[in-house]
Amino acid sequence: MLDPTDERLIHALQIEPRASWTDLAPVVGVDAATLGRRWNRLRDEGVVWVTGFRPRRQLAMIEIECAPDQIDATARELEQDRAVWVLDFCSGARDLLAIVSFDDLSDLSDYALRRLGEKEGLRGMRTHPVNEILVDAANWRLRALTAEEAARVRPPRGPRARAARTVPDDLREAIEAEVWRDGRVAVTAIAERHGFSPQRVADALATLRRGGELLFRTDLAREVSGWPVYTWYFVEASARTIETVRTALGTVPEVRLAFTSPSRYNLILAVWLRRLADVNRFEMALGAALPDSRIADRSVVLSMRKHMAQIIGPDTRSRGYSGDV
Repeated sequence: MLDPTDERLIHALQIEPRASWTDLAPVVGVDAATLGRRWNRLRDEGVVWVTGFRPRRQLAMIEIECAPDQIDATARELEQDRAVWVLDFCSGARDLLAIVSFDDLSDLSDYALRRLGEKEGLRGMRTHPVNEILVDAANWRLRALTAEEAARVRPPRGPRARAARTVPDDLREAIEAEVWRDGRVAVTAIAERHGFSPQRVADALATLRRGGELLFRTDLAREVSGWPVYTWYFVEASARTIETVRTALGTVPEVRLAFTSPSRYNLILAVWLRRLADVNRFEMALGAALPDSRIADRSVVLSMRKHMAQIIGPDTRSRGYSGDV
């Protein structure tokens, strides 16, 4: 389990995933060297990980049904697919649930029809393009810092006045590849591996972040979060209800992700709960928050297989970068 200092460190990193230990020391309340050691332990134990990624214009959820003897093989293959950002093994009407990322609907269509649709053992799939993200899991916080302490976490520094205003493709691709694997990778490591100067890499990172072209998030294992039960809800909601979802779901802290989709289920939620027995209580709270809606289906996640670039083990901890496992 996490101790209070671990929780404070993780909360601070959820606010600024690439913050220096020197900057975080006065916020968390321990020295920079101690923070570095704690981070190394938490990372090596798979408790927490940071991912850097380029936001894509088209996300989608794909429900996948497999022949029983092909579920694990299909999951193992999808774990290595860069387009797959989330992969869950679920109860109910779908065996696997994937969140995939593309630049446009054309690429999504090609993926669903060819790369996924032609896989051996696939019995069926249903694709739900993401229309709008209403609640983003990247904004979930551990709530270990007070509001005043959280406000003291320094935002990322902007680019220098002398920094180039655009980032060349080769430098951008090098940075994206490195931070996808490890969101806290050192600037000097990127520079050494790809033949750029550290200053140029630092400038490019700052430019990409300032322009919203590179995002970072800190995630932790559900096992240690206090919210070990993970459930997907598929909701049919009226257009009037959709307009009020952002405000309404703000009163339901269990919701980690909520998005609309132009499909049968026009509102899809990812929910973390403290106990399986809390499902009924949550559904009552959801019904009160969204009165003109109907839960059309639900699935409990039996195991998370992949999250962003990390392979996830049965204990909900990261087993490492998908390219290495």
